Amino acid sequence: MQAKQHAPIPMVVVGGYLGAGKTTMLNRLLTQSGDLRVAVLVNDFGEINIDAALIRTRSDDVIQLENGCVCCSIGDKLVQALAEISERADRPDLLVIEASGVSDPLRIAQVGMLDRAFRLNSIVVLADVLGLQRHLADPLIGDMVRQQMAGATALVLSKCDLARESDIAAAGELLSRIAPHAVKFRADHGMLPMSLFLDVESRPERSIPTLLSPQPGRRWSKRASDALLHCAITSFSIRMQGEQFDKLRLKQALRGLPAGTLRAKGIVCMQGKTRPQELHVVGGRMRITDVERDSLTESVLVFIGIFAAGDEERVRDELCAAIAAEAVA
Repeated sequence: MQAKQHAPIPMVVVGGYLGAGKTTMLNRLLTQSGDLRVAVLVNDFGEINIDAALIRTRSDDVIQLENGCVCCSIGDKLVQALAEISERADRPDLLVIEASGVSDPLRIAQVGMLDRAFRLNSIVVLADVLGLQRHLADPLIGDMVRQQMAGATALVLSKCDLARESDIAAAGELLSRIAPHAVKFRADHGMLPMSLFLDVESRPERSIPTLLSPQPGRRWSKRASDALLHCAITSFSIRMQGEQFDKLRLKQALRGLPAGTLRAKGIVCMQGKTRPQELHVVGGRMRITDVERDSLTESVLVFIGIFAAGDEERVRDELCAAIAAEAVA
């Protein structure tokens, strides 16, 4: 009951097959986190949690769960660990869950989303650019690797500093076929934008290359491989004064967000609701709940991601089309 009085803790699930570079990326994240309190929950595979030991050199707040398959037992342990974190007097600013290399990060995120003390910010899945094609072709692990990637909201090509540009382009095309709606990045030495994990002020991050998704209906090509650009995640907000949304039409509009959208959030007036509604959208997954306020005269929505020219205008038009007819009149 205490946790519900606080704002939800942002939660990020990090996945990827064995050796994809998850621990390297997490240690990079911890060195960038500054004064932020980052708790890391490590779901390693096997009796000895090596990843937790490696990450603990960078952070004192590491919780480990052994036996990295996501079955009923680990689900129970995860629920218990999340409850303990949410009940702390000194709660973290961010919770990162590192899924084991053989588990499904989407299922772990679904368990985490059951606890309203947490808010899912992203499911980040790493793919080793050098081993991707081999892993997908492996009859024993190919389906599992593909499933890990299909559930991601953001896909990261790791170890790009060791690969040729032609290998990176081929891996990017594979990722776009497996998860066409996920935002794609490339990471050199495990570096990624902090804004992938938290809602931080957008700024140019020159040392962090990102992989832009191709436009719908387009395939990867040599030209697309040349578009591996240095650019920051950005955000825009939309305010609507005195309007009420039709819930079904609003959901439809939010399901059609641009491909580069990482997440969206807001507080909106909904037709037929006496209280304002809080909404969060991550990777097409949507949560809409009552806000503990009596009234609201303005709907405010924030969208975070890598956006193309015209995306903001298109989102605004879709939201206008979702306004309830009575409010328009």
